[in-house]
Formats: sequence, C-alpha cells, structure tokens
Amino acid sequence: MKIVAVTACPTGIAHTYMAADALVKAAPKHNVQIKVETQGAMGIENLLSAHDIAQADKVLIVSDIDVDQQSRFEAANTVRISIEDVLLNVDKVFLVHCRR
Repeated sequence: MKIVAVTACPTGIAHTYMAADALVKAAPKHNVQIKVETQGAMGIENLLSAHDIAQADKVLIVSDIDVDQQSRFEAANTVRISIEDVLLNVDKVFLVHCRR
C-alpha cells in the first residue's frame, strides 16, 4: 500500500516532526510505502507532488490545524487524524486507516 501524509501542528516545531518520524518508522512493519510532507516552522518540507498524491492509495492529514494547500487532496482518499493519535499509538493508526 502507498500512503502519503502531511503533518502539521499549531507551533510547527516538535510534534510536526515527531509525527512524521513515527509514521516513517512504523510504515515498513505494516507493509506500507510512505512519503511524508511536513508543514512546520521551516515551511513546507518534502513537498508532495501531484504525482505522489495521485499514486497514493490513501492520504493522511495528521494535524489539528488546517494545512496549507489542502485543496491538492480533494480528489484523493483522505483521512484526517490528530497528531496525538499518531504520537500515542502509530501502530493503531496504520491498523485502522491503512488497510486495503
């Protein structure tokens, strides 16, 4: 399964990057290929291309705030997840949201 994700938090510092790291580390054990865009204090990093989004089976918006350029994901199979859910139990996120 191919997943793309966007992580963002209100301050754009720690939780944005902690959630991205948790997703990347957990993905292989759930047989998921993942690319994560972060929208933090440094701006948008690892920007997801239109091709990345189109090829994804699912888009995870991991944020408790609105993300920049959210309209890019309107045609995609998108799920919004709180940052806290990823940080507390990333495996559950994959089990619940990333099954075929």
